[in-house]
Amino acid sequence: MQTVFIALDFTDKQRAWDFLEQFPAEERPAVKIGMELFYREGPEFVKAVKDAGFTVFLDLKLYDIPNTVEHAVANLARLDLDYLTVHTAGGVEMMQAAVRGAEQGAQAVGATAPKLLGITQLTSFSEATMQATQLVQATMAESVTHLAKLADEAGLAGTISSAFESEMIHNATRDGFLSITPGIRLQGDAVGDQSRVVTPARARQMTADGIVVGRSITQAAEPVQAYRQVVQEFTQGA
Repeated sequence: MQTVFIALDFTDKQRAWDFLEQFPAEERPAVKIGMELFYREGPEFVKAVKDAGFTVFLDLKLYDIPNTVEHAVANLARLDLDYLTVHTAGGVEMMQAAVRGAEQGAQAVGATAPKLLGITQLTSFSEATMQATQLVQATMAESVTHLAKLADEAGLAGTISSAFESEMIHNATRDGFLSITPGIRLQGDAVGDQSRVVTPARARQMTADGIVVGRSITQAAEPVQAYRQVVQEFTQGA
């Protein structure tokens, strides 16, 4: 797997569709729909994007007691999602409940269960911020590796983390366990609110299986061309 997900960080569905409609019918990229857009436009928008031929990654970072997460995931899986995120900090039992919910919801509509990805540490966190916020002494590498192992144990498809942790995650988990990495920018683009940022080519070298790219594509003068450049760099190197 070497997938580029475009983060649809738009305020409403009209702006999102204005962006998506620039892509030709034969070129439907994978897209990530996050909290901002989902909470405004709801499940109907997600289903419409899926029906239009796009691969859909719904990034809601679910985190609650196991029973609540199981039922939430079951409802979301009825949308025929491709990927969905939960927080690994919820623990193995919560993640296992999410896996059950994904299977139940997908079966109810004759769909394939979404691949569940566990959030480890946010890429906006530096190691010092993580330690201070979570009152831990573990290094970023130790924390992410531990959480990835829990996600693997629970049966998740992979994790979300910085590309800096991808190789460690692969070394600590089963073959085929995915490392999907946000915090990606094209060379020369502004870092913004991210602390651990790499280029698509560098993420490839660091063994990332997939990358999430937002502003470098969505705010580019020629978004489709920028997307193709990202794909080229990630799949074939700079």
